[in-house]
Amino acid sequence: MGRFADRVRAARAERRLVVQPRMGFGALEKMRAGLLAVRDCRATTVGTVTLDSYTRVGDHASARRALAETGGADLNGFPLQAYGARAVRELLASVAADGFPVQVRHGSPLPLDLFRTMVEAGVDATEGGPVSYCLPYGRVPLPEAADNWARCCELAAEAPRPMHLETFGGCMLGQLCPPSLLVALSVLEARFFREHGLRSVSLSYAQQVHLGQDLEALAALRRLAAEHLPGVDWHVTLYTYMGVFPRTPIGSFRLLEDSVRLAVHSGTERLIVKTPAEARRIPAIEENVEALEFADAIARQAAADCAVTRCPEPAGTGLLDEARTLIDATLELGRTTGAALVSAFARGVLDVPYCLHRDNAGAARAVIDEHGMLAWSRAGGMPVTVRGTGLGSPGPLTARRLTTMLAHNERRYDREHTVGALLRSPA
Repeated sequence: MGRFADRVRAARAERRLVVQPRMGFGALEKMRAGLLAVRDCRATTVGTVTLDSYTRVGDHASARRALAETGGADLNGFPLQAYGARAVRELLASVAADGFPVQVRHGSPLPLDLFRTMVEAGVDATEGGPVSYCLPYGRVPLPEAADNWARCCELAAEAPRPMHLETFGGCMLGQLCPPSLLVALSVLEARFFREHGLRSVSLSYAQQVHLGQDLEALAALRRLAAEHLPGVDWHVTLYTYMGVFPRTPIGSFRLLEDSVRLAVHSGTERLIVKTPAEARRIPAIEENVEALEFADAIARQAAADCAVTRCPEPAGTGLLDEARTLIDATLELGRTTGAALVSAFARGVLDVPYCLHRDNAGAARAVIDEHGMLAWSRAGGMPVTVRGTGLGSPGPLTARRLTTMLAHNERRYDREHTVGALLRSPA
């Protein structure tokens, strides 16, 4: 199934959590140094090459110009097309000792040219999907993105060494998307990958705002993946919270710690780690290594704790049934998963809250309810249940309330750190 799947499978057999950074640098030697540091740190890792903004939108001329003028120092990621397949192949070969696989992360809704270069360079894995790399990131029509991604999947599946592909569907907009929709989109994109020939995939889910709800979501994701992906080698990838991050270093590390414990308690195989610096700037190599080693140490501790104490329980909100309903309602609308996804968004059967893309209905809304969970406040045309009013009080969803919800985890983790420090300080 390839080096990427082999790495995850071996770690799972040893009950180790695979941790991975969000890392990308414009200069080739700095990118190599970053990958080597990740490979050699005290953790079970896979590498990441995150592409720059120009390359993500196909503006390769600007990427090449930046590379010629500054050696890539002013780019916010790696200009894969500007370097070309030969340079990328040499980069990967220089860090490949001990079976260390590398994933390219990009964010492009129309990535066919990127896939051609990745296949030629022998890239181990990449990520995205026809919905998750289209709706949040630009104005490309969803039918065009679905067609482009179908060709990408077929190209990756027919490569001499087929690539591993991770759906980004469980991370839509990063926050304020109820988990039933995240789970449904992740499963639907994985089905799309399978229909177009891929046999090694992973399904993503982004940590949200409530531990019990996240545990319930990850259990539902595993259950539905097993039902919909026969004959596929798959695992689950968790993302440390992708919304507004705590401002204090200790608050940030506490949030990271909770994401690690969530991964371990849910049986998740791979965790995408964030650093305290990431909300403000591109993290340095050393900051990435620190976060990875911290996550690995917490994962070992959490695994030991689970062996002697009872792990946290998932919430019981009916999330599995709601996600299954969304999947089934979508699949009824087309002969293929791709056609069904396009039709479902056109009819509002799938509708991502707060997403402004023209192919998204924009009728559904979500809130953090009185229990601290994400809930639907308006269903639009989706077959979902409206349960809560949000933040314990009725009334319309104003801009102020939306801003308050977006900052929920930032306030919670920074406040707990501040209160804890006050309680520990001498009188």
